[in-house]
Formats: sequence, C-alpha cells, structure tokens
Amino acid sequence: MSARRLTFAVVLASWVGTVAGAAEAPYPSHPIILVVPFAAGGPTDTLARIIGERMRSELGQPIIIENITGAGGTIAGARVARATPDGYTITIGAWNTHVVNGAIYTLRYDVLRDFDPIALVANNYTVIVSKNAVPATDLKSLITWAKAKDVVTVGTAGAGASTHVAGVFFETFIGAKFQFVPYRGAAPAMQDLMAGQIELMFDQMSSALQHVRSSKIRAYAVAADARRPAAPEIPTTDESGLSGFHISVWHGLWAPRGTPRDLIAKLNAAVVAALADRTVRRQLADLGQEIPPREQQSPEALGAYHKAEIERWWPIVKAANIRID
Repeated sequence: MSARRLTFAVVLASWVGTVAGAAEAPYPSHPIILVVPFAAGGPTDTLARIIGERMRSELGQPIIIENITGAGGTIAGARVARATPDGYTITIGAWNTHVVNGAIYTLRYDVLRDFDPIALVANNYTVIVSKNAVPATDLKSLITWAKAKDVVTVGTAGAGASTHVAGVFFETFIGAKFQFVPYRGAAPAMQDLMAGQIELMFDQMSSALQHVRSSKIRAYAVAADARRPAAPEIPTTDESGLSGFHISVWHGLWAPRGTPRDLIAKLNAAVVAALADRTVRRQLADLGQEIPPREQQSPEALGAYHKAEIERWWPIVKAANIRID
C-alpha cells in the first residue's frame, strides 16, 4: 500500500471511530441549554436556575440558562419549537407562555402539539402589590382608590404575561381604568414599582414576597381561595371581598416535539430528583413556589394538565378580548 493510501486509511479509520464514539456516547455528553422566556432575575428565571443547578448533578452536564425575552415569551417558544429534538435544548414555560399565549397571539407554532412535556415543576399564586405611596391599606380600600383614579399605572412583564392577564382580569372585575406599562420581564417592572415609577403589579409570590417582607412594596391579597403556606399572613382575594379572582402561575419543562422518549425519561428523572432535594424544596418554599405531588411530576401528568388548562382558560381569555397580533 502506498504512503498516500495508508495515510488516507488511517484518517478514515480515525474519523469513523470518532463518529461511532459520538453516536455511542451516553446522553447527555455535553451541556444542555435551558431556554427561559423572560428576563434574568424574574420568577421564571429564578426557578429555572434553582432546578437547573440541581439537575446538573444528576445528568453530569451543566444546564446553561439562555434568557430569550420579548413578545410575552413567544420568541423563546418559537426558538424551542424549531430546535433539534435531541435533548440538548429544552425550555421552562408557564401558564402564560404555554396556555395564554395560544389564545392571544397568532403563533407560528402550537403551544400544545409542538412540545413534548418533561415535568410539572412548581405552582405559584399571583399577589396584588403596590408601591408604598399608594394610600390604600387593604384590598377593599385599594379597589375604592383605583376606581376613583382617572388612570392607574400597572407594570407587566410584557403583553400577555401573567402580570398583564391578571391585571386585565382585575380591571374588569372592579371596573377601573388601568394603563399597562410593559417591561422585558417581571424583575425590571418590580424595580420600577419599588422606585415608585408605577403604582400596581400583579406579580407571582416567588418574586414579590422578598420585597413585601423588606417593606419595599405593600401586599393586599393573594389570588387564591386559601392562604398559602409561604405567606399565611397575606389574606386571599376571597376573604377580601373579591371572590373567585384566582390566578395560579404554574411552571413546567418541555422539549421540542419528537425528542426521543428515553431522553425525556432521563430529563424527567433529573427534575424529579431536583424536586425531592431538601435544599431545593426549602429554596422554592421560601419563594412561595409550591411543588406538585410526586404523581403529578411525570411527563404524562404535565401533558394532561396542560391540555386541561387550555380547555379551561382559552374561553375566559378570549372572552376578555385580549388579542395581540
């Protein structure tokens, strides 16, 4: 064999070996991207970072957070829906991104069919908060104050975000006039609320509680039918005279449609382990995040819950005439 042919044979053998080795490498063999559809520092981002860090020890690879903001999470949704279904791009989504967005946006992807569920990870209730300068001290006086004003400024994490949808529902419930001020996430909106630049927010407990407890903002009620374990001192909307005003923002993890089932199973196992970790549970409890029971953490459970939430909320959202084209 000539030297040239020998060299070619060695190179070919090396390449084949490399390809075969890569094909046989156990999943995951390199870092996984976890797309967060909102700004760093907000409730979804915080949740993703806590769970992602614990998943790392289970999977043996880093979970790299990629914040893709804008358009109420639809830019991130489209990015993940088009991603290669190889288990290396996943997303954390919420009630607003994977339920509400399908009712208010004209999307190039389907919020239900274009994603494979991995696990339901947490549930978080909306809390009604204001800047400290607002004169109201309870929900009834807040409603009286809001109805008497010409315009109330309300910060949101963008059109269609839970902060926006909750605000629209509240506005409709009480018959006030709100001016919604969109931000690129809940965190920058909260900064302006604390600075007094806006008057109200309908934020998740996970991001609002720390500021309530440090007296930087005031809380009026949690949008639930029962007081929450993370903040039993905050009354519910039901007991404050606004019965039936309930907003729960749950989060789940998804992969692009067509991701192999064995990879979904590995990701799910990592999430389940993370949610069982004592440190993670304490961190989420401190944030007001409520971890679902173990039987609700499977891909099948998230898929069924996701479908049921769409069937429940789409008629309500559409009736409120919230549309963004």
